[in-house]
Amino acid sequence: MVYGNIDGVKNSILNKLEDACELSVSKDCILSVELVDILVEVTQNLDREISAAIDRKGKILSMAIGDSSTVELPIIDIREGRLSGVKIIHTHPNGNSRLSALDMSALVKLKLDCIVAIGVNQDKENLKYNIGFCGIDNGILIEEEVGPINLNEVIEYDILDKVKYIEKLMKTSEVIEDDTERAILVGIGSEEDLSELTELARACNVETVDAILQNRHKIDAALYIGRGKAEEIAGIRQSLRANLVIFDDELSGSQVRNLEEVLGCKVIDRTTLILEIFARRARTREAKIQVELAQLKYRLPRLTGLGTMLSRTGAGIGTRGPGEKKLEIDKRRIREGIFDLNKELAKIRTTRSVQREKRSRDSISKVSLVGYTNSGKSTLRNALCDLAALKSIAQKDKVFEADMLFATLDVTTRALLLPDNRVAAVTDTVGFIRKLPHDLVEAFKSTLEEVVYSDLLLHVVDVSSETAELQIEAVDSVLTELSVIDKPVILVLNKIDKATPENIIKIKEKYKELKCIEISAKNGTNLEGLLIDVCKELPYTLKKFNVLIPYTDQSMVAYLHRGSKVDSEEYNEEGTLMSVQGDNEVYNKCQKYIID
Repeated sequence: MVYGNIDGVKNSILNKLEDACELSVSKDCILSVELVDILVEVTQNLDREISAAIDRKGKILSMAIGDSSTVELPIIDIREGRLSGVKIIHTHPNGNSRLSALDMSALVKLKLDCIVAIGVNQDKENLKYNIGFCGIDNGILIEEEVGPINLNEVIEYDILDKVKYIEKLMKTSEVIEDDTERAILVGIGSEEDLSELTELARACNVETVDAILQNRHKIDAALYIGRGKAEEIAGIRQSLRANLVIFDDELSGSQVRNLEEVLGCKVIDRTTLILEIFARRARTREAKIQVELAQLKYRLPRLTGLGTMLSRTGAGIGTRGPGEKKLEIDKRRIREGIFDLNKELAKIRTTRSVQREKRSRDSISKVSLVGYTNSGKSTLRNALCDLAALKSIAQKDKVFEADMLFATLDVTTRALLLPDNRVAAVTDTVGFIRKLPHDLVEAFKSTLEEVVYSDLLLHVVDVSSETAELQIEAVDSVLTELSVIDKPVILVLNKIDKATPENIIKIKEKYKELKCIEISAKNGTNLEGLLIDVCKELPYTLKKFNVLIPYTDQSMVAYLHRGSKVDSEEYNEEGTLMSVQGDNEVYNKCQKYIID
């Protein structure tokens, strides 16, 4: 039985594979020379992966034709406490016999007796083979890889004893599948960058088992780090049983594919990791839309397939055909998705604009918390709300806070009553980070608009971090991109309970042109002083004046209570005497009642 990607395959090849299904393999061998010859020949003709499923009796259950990098596996009955009793023999047209991440995943998920990859090249006599077996480590079902080895070594391998040994372990252990992601981190920058990548991995519940830093002046176009280093990491990955490799810089689609072939596991870059964190943490509709938009923009140029040369959606000779190819359909759907999401974000921007206009009419000053991710913005926002929230909003939910990168992504705005009795709207924004993906900056423009329209920025800094200065520079860079670098800023040196005095002094000296204040949001240290500084630095736009409203115009009294801040109110024979703070509109409307 032959299945899979058989469209367009010559009948002669299909017949050859059908005939091969009648072959038998000795039950004490993994494969036979005759089977290998057929698989290799068909692979060379089609430049596609070919696989054969074999049971323990040596009977070939099925043949499958895939594409250049994957092949569909048959439906296999998975038994409790035992292996499936099926071997998978398949080819790799790229010549690399190393088992891929998909191969290893299939091995464990399907509990295969073994899985064999044949690296097919022009030298039929010296082909390399890699064999994957299930193993047991502390009650966890894991994968083990043997190879590369030659054909004779594969044929002589004692598969029966190996299977019996594995199943004995499975019966004596309460075996569970290991779904933990263990990652090796790779970078060509600095130790600080890798340290940050470790925190990003932790934020995504990924265990870091090793971090490798390479000094490299030129990026390798194919493998980013070069083949020699990639093969070295492949060996390390096997020894540490890592199933994921994360690169600290953005990779192209071809680099990801090439690295996965060499490393034999899933490969992602820094941008993919950040997008995954954002997707997990987004709570509001706006944040989810922004994340999805960034993901689609990132995915679009990385789609692989036939490419533009064989496009059937254009006009002219040679473009008429059965319709769109899958690649073209995927691209069109992504573009449509991007268009629809941008429309939704535009509606959200309109809503935010209306909210800002209302706050402006209410003469509410706008303060935004900005800073590097995990600097303590959300903790500070919660602490300030506990200390100085208006009674009407005192019961509002706190924002999520945690000691990890990107703990919260959703914009929240709450009103605070300042020591000078002004009301200010305090907005907690998403944290900044070095190498922030450009698509994320673009996608979060509606969120960052709150910073653009702020009257004062509180730049929260984790002063206990060894890279605090670099973090400040990263935030300033994004603020410059938003054209808000000239706004009034207070440098809030947070986490002083964990910081060294030397680090605090160094940062205050470097940024002495800014207003600096030392606090601990977690412990509530010096928060009152911060609010006083906010009052001093926040532009005062309200006018103070006294009015005497006659009793015949009490509607004006109600208006002032609605549209201004009333400091005092007294009643005398002539009317209501009020001390008021209001904007120009309020001032002009009650001009005739103003007294000295």
